[in-house]
Amino acid sequence: MSDSKDFVLGVYDDEDVLLKAVGAVREAGIKIDEVYSPFPVHGLDEELGYKKSRLPIAAFMFGALGTTLALTMQIWMLGIDWPMIIGGKNFVALPDFVPVTFELTVLLAAFGMVGTFLVSSDLKPWKDPKLLDIRITDDKHIMAIDLGSNKAVDAKKIGSVLKDSGAVEVNDKTVEE
Repeated sequence: MSDSKDFVLGVYDDEDVLLKAVGAVREAGIKIDEVYSPFPVHGLDEELGYKKSRLPIAAFMFGALGTTLALTMQIWMLGIDWPMIIGGKNFVALPDFVPVTFELTVLLAAFGMVGTFLVSSDLKPWKDPKLLDIRITDDKHIMAIDLGSNKAVDAKKIGSVLKDSGAVEVNDKTVEE
């Protein structure tokens, strides 16, 4: 049995109107589920109250892992397992290890960030996308309000708040999950 969610959608033409509307809707005590936009809107994250991303911390950790793996691999292979004198240098010549260490650091940091982003955003190849309105891929901004998380406010009041905040149209939508 699949669950369904009911949404009230506010459709906006202009991103400046959308930014003001987010503040007005939040002041009215309505919890916004998500705002969909065809392009990035500067300041929308702050208006929605999103916390700062921790993706840079994950990038640093994966980069540190790449550095550790590269140095461990090269020291083991060239210094312990199969030591060879190359060009009259020591078995473990750290300046020679810089290019490989740099490349593995960047590689693991990049792949780790992509993987972390996909997991934290719940983007899976086998998951169908939740597309509430096809126009968000073209030219409209959509503010989605989940009725399940706004039980204290009825749908008509939410619709009137959206209209008063500048929504061009207000629609109801049920999404199967």
